[in-house]
Amino acid sequence: MSIFEIFVLAFTAIIAENFVLSQFLGCCPFLGVSKKVETANGMGMAVTFVMALASLFTYFGQQLLVKINAEYLQTILFILIIAALVQFVEMFLQKMVPALYESLGIYLPLITTNCAVLGVAILNVQKESGLFESVLYGAFSGVGFWLAIVLLAGVRERIDTNDCPACYKGFPLTLTAAALIALAFSGLSGIKL
Repeated sequence: MSIFEIFVLAFTAIIAENFVLSQFLGCCPFLGVSKKVETANGMGMAVTFVMALASLFTYFGQQLLVKINAEYLQTILFILIIAALVQFVEMFLQKMVPALYESLGIYLPLITTNCAVLGVAILNVQKESGLFESVLYGAFSGVGFWLAIVLLAGVRERIDTNDCPACYKGFPLTLTAAALIALAFSGLSGIKL
């Protein structure tokens, strides 16, 4: 892969085909953990790590399934791999960064069922990506999720300090902010490099 191809892959995964803002996958943690930038940053790092490693391990899992002619088990195997990775991340954060572990709460184990993580693995198989390209796409997609959640958290922190009508506070304003950010990203979704 050339540097230009890596740049195109990064731009596509982070901006043009952002899983949260363009494909609307992984919205639960995106909306639930984006109240503070610090928490959103931690969740973004955790999802990026899981997406990159899930892309690596699911590549090998897919190769094994093809070898034994059991492709129909793909989704089950991918979910098991993702669940094991999330468990590893959860144990690591609980031991090393207990404050972040506590602030992420229920949303950390929910990475297992995050559609974006499973979506990356399945898209890598559908695109017939090689190992290096799969891992890069997973990592860059995680960075895209990270960017989206931190942007929304920054907007939500600013919104909380401003006055607005009572009926609009909370979730309605959060959805409006998320929609405006998604609208900005969707303007770049048609770009083909």
